[in-house]
Amino acid sequence: MRRLTVLLACLMLALPAGAQDLLIPMDTRQTDHLKAYGVAYWTLSRGVEVDWLLNYRGGSFLISSFPELEQELRIRGVFFEKLGAGQAAQIIAEVEREDRNTAVVRLEKPPRIAVYAPDVTQPWDDAVLLALNYAEVPYDMIYDDEVLAGKLREYDWLHLHHEDFTGQYGKFYTYRAMPWYIEQQRQAEATARRHGFRKVSRLKLAVARTIRDYVLDGGFLFAMCSGTDTFDIALAAHATDIVPAEYDGDPIDPDALNKLDFSETLAFENFTPSFNAQEYEHSNIDTGPPPSQLLNPALDYFTLFEFSAKWDPVPSMLTQNHVATIKGFIGQTTGFRKNLIKPGVVIMAEAPGRDEVRYLHGSFGQGTFTFYAGHDPEDYQHFVNDPPTDLNLHKNSPGYRLILNNILFPAARKKKQKT
Repeated sequence: MRRLTVLLACLMLALPAGAQDLLIPMDTRQTDHLKAYGVAYWTLSRGVEVDWLLNYRGGSFLISSFPELEQELRIRGVFFEKLGAGQAAQIIAEVEREDRNTAVVRLEKPPRIAVYAPDVTQPWDDAVLLALNYAEVPYDMIYDDEVLAGKLREYDWLHLHHEDFTGQYGKFYTYRAMPWYIEQQRQAEATARRHGFRKVSRLKLAVARTIRDYVLDGGFLFAMCSGTDTFDIALAAHATDIVPAEYDGDPIDPDALNKLDFSETLAFENFTPSFNAQEYEHSNIDTGPPPSQLLNPALDYFTLFEFSAKWDPVPSMLTQNHVATIKGFIGQTTGFRKNLIKPGVVIMAEAPGRDEVRYLHGSFGQGTFTFYAGHDPEDYQHFVNDPPTDLNLHKNSPGYRLILNNILFPAARKKKQKT
C-alpha cells in the first residue's frame, strides 16, 4: 500500500505545471457548508468527477479546476483553496495512509433526485426541500400517481416528504375542520378511487410496496420524520386494518396485532401501532421528546458514530461533518426506539444515555434506505403554520449537512452489487 501511495504521488507530481486543483474544505473554515454540496453536484452535472475526502477536514471535496468552477464558488459564497499539483498529491497521499481513518471516494455522476410530496399546500415545510432549494440541487416532485405509474425507475434517489403511509392523514384529527386537512383528505380519497382502492390506507400500502420494490432493485431511499416509521407500519399491516373508524369509516381489525408481518419492513420490527385516532402518534417506534427536553432544548443533542472510512465507506459518507455532536430537534417522529430496530441495520447517531436512535442506515436487496428522525434540524419544535426555516441563517448547519450527505452518496456507486 505504501508503494502504491508513493507511486500515486509521483504520477500526480508529473502533471503539467499549469495543472491546478481546488479544495473545498468542510471544516470550520467553510463559509457555507450547505452550498458546498450544491457546487459538488453542479460539478458532477458538468461531467467533472469529484473526490470526496472522507474524514479529512470535515469531509472536504477535491476537484480539478476548470474555467467556470472558481466563478461558481465565488457566486455561491463557498470558501475554497487553490492547490498546485504537488499539493493535491500530498493531500491524496496523506488521506490514503494506512494509519489514518481517512479515504478518498470518487463521485462520478450526479444522481437523479425525486421528492415524494403532494402538490397541495400544506401548513408545514420539509427540511429536505429546503436543503435542496438552498443548495441549488435540481429535483422532481412526484406523488402517488407517478409512483404507481412506474416513474421511480427514472430516479436514483427518492426522499419521502412528511408523509403518513398508514392512511390516517398524519393523525392530525384535531385539525379535521381546517381547509388544508379537508383538501388533503379529498384529494387522497379521489386518488384512491382513481386507482381502484376503496380506502386511502390501501392506496398508500400500494405506494409503499412500490417504493419498497424500488429499493430492492437498487434505489436509494431517504426519509425523515413520519415518512420513516409510517412506511414500515404500513408494510407490516398489509394483511390487516389498523386504521380507526374516524379515518376510514370502519373499525380496526380486532386481531390486527397478531396479523402484523414484520418480514415486509425495512428497518423496524415487533412494534405496536397506536389505535387511538386522537393520539398524535403512530406507534411505539417513536421515542417522543422527553418533557425536560421541551423545557430546555439546550439539553437535547445526539452524537454521530465514527466509522472506518476505508472499510465502512457508506456510513462514513453519511456521517461526514465538522462536528460530532448535533443539537436535537423534534418531529412527529423524534427518535427511534433502539430495541425495535432490526438486526443488521446500522445505527449512525443516537442520543447518549437514552434509548433513542436519531439516524440509521440499511441495505435492502440492491438498494439502501436511510432514516433520519425529527422534522427540521434548525427549528427545535416546528408547529403547524410556522414559517419555513431560512437557511441563509444556517449556512453551516451540522444537522442539514446530514441531509446533503445523502444526496451525494449515490454518486459514489460504481455498479449494483448482488446480495
